[in-house]
Amino acid sequence: MGELRRRYGAAPWHLLLLLGCFTVTGWIVLRLAGEPTAVRMLLWFLGAVIAHDLVLFPAYAAVDRGLRAALVHRDRTAADRPPVPSALNHVRVPALAAGLLLLVHLPGVLGLGDDTYEAATGLAPRPLLGRWLAVTGVLFAASALLYGLRRLRRAPTRPPG
Repeated sequence: MGELRRRYGAAPWHLLLLLGCFTVTGWIVLRLAGEPTAVRMLLWFLGAVIAHDLVLFPAYAAVDRGLRAALVHRDRTAADRPPVPSALNHVRVPALAAGLLLLVHLPGVLGLGDDTYEAATGLAPRPLLGRWLAVTGVLFAASALLYGLRRLRRAPTRPPG
């Protein structure tokens, strides 16, 4: 086992996990090989990878770096006071959830594909922009409330007198 770990560079379970992932991927490729829309799916997947790696990742990495610089500096406390909870993750988590919801529902939020939706479901498309904004507002409000509660719980109590 030591020789395998030295030559492979990781634990044996890692190799087994990768082999399992490649097996599932191969099975999916074989299932999609006969699909008439396989080329469209592949192009969409490649476009998504390129859009994420070349556009989205640098953008949200830059935003996160700026957010970290602004919030971490503000959250530092003196040594004589109890530490203040960081607001960083209380901004990151709802932003990530809102971004994922936007990504999943982007055509509906932008009003694209309404005819396709109506033809497929028989229902009129609903306005998703307002709903997405409402959910985003609720996510940030809940996170702000949780942050406020955490700060109150950590607030120093003053002795009576």
